Amino acid sequence: MPLGTLDRTPPPFFRQGFSARSKLVFFSALAIFLMVADTRFAVIQPARAALATALLPVQRVLAVPVQMWHGGGDYLRGLQQAQAAEREAQARLAAQAERSARADQLAQENERLRALLGLRAAVAVRSLPAEVMYEAADPFSRKVFIDRGRTHGVVPGAPVINETGVLGQVTQAYALSSEVTLLTDKDAAIPVLNLRTQQRSAAFGGGGGRSGGLELRFLPGNADVQVGDVLHTSGLDGVYPPGLMVAHVAAVERRAEAGFARVTLAPAAAPDGVRHVLVLEPLALQLPPRPEPVPEAAADRAERQLSTPSRRPPAAP
Repeated sequence: MPLGTLDRTPPPFFRQGFSARSKLVFFSALAIFLMVADTRFAVIQPARAALATALLPVQRVLAVPVQMWHGGGDYLRGLQQAQAAEREAQARLAAQAERSARADQLAQENERLRALLGLRAAVAVRSLPAEVMYEAADPFSRKVFIDRGRTHGVVPGAPVINETGVLGQVTQAYALSSEVTLLTDKDAAIPVLNLRTQQRSAAFGGGGGRSGGLELRFLPGNADVQVGDVLHTSGLDGVYPPGLMVAHVAAVERRAEAGFARVTLAPAAAPDGVRHVLVLEPLALQLPPRPEPVPEAAADRAERQLSTPSRRPPAAP
């Protein structure tokens, strides 16, 4: 059969097919039907879950380079931060070692000077660890309760401190618990010593409202006090040992029309969130008793006897 007689044209059905408009309408209707069915009956959810499960290994493999890139950057940044922190820790350790050596040297020198001058040795302060149980229910006071009382040796007036400084003072001692009034309470007061000027004054609570704060009162307007001054306990009140951190000056307000300066303090020991404390024995229990005041009449008679010369009676012939 000659090749020219072969009919190579496709059948009419495949040659013509469906029109473009019919395809658009059909697939649009199918898409709307599938969306409605998936929304109402979740018929595509199993197929979507199966497809996600099948594609999960592929996603993991494709995400490995991205994770390696981010992980490598985080590793390098963490390594740099760790090295910087190590250098800073080494510098702090060297500074602390230097301060420790200097403190030991000063302690030895202090002992030699006290022995040379015949002064009384420093009082050893006894302490008792305690834990804060709860805060007082009074919203207008700053008081907490600790789990140590009279049976453990706690007495009223005992100072309470933590690792950062003075927290307050025991005001009520019960059998198994004690009430501690914090320094930020409106009725609290503590004598302090300015380390820069060596000036003694008194810090009172309630300077910062309910949030907590202290203030120096009755300071003249031209008092030598600056922001950043550090205040410690003076040790002259017979309650707090000397050298305990109390606060630092946060703000100084001087007014021309007022005779006193308003000095706001930030406490060194934050009262909020404290859990473990140390209860110290008041210094008054370890110091020698104070001499009793001499009555005025007895003092006058003693003064007259000292001022009048003694006369001996004449000898008998």
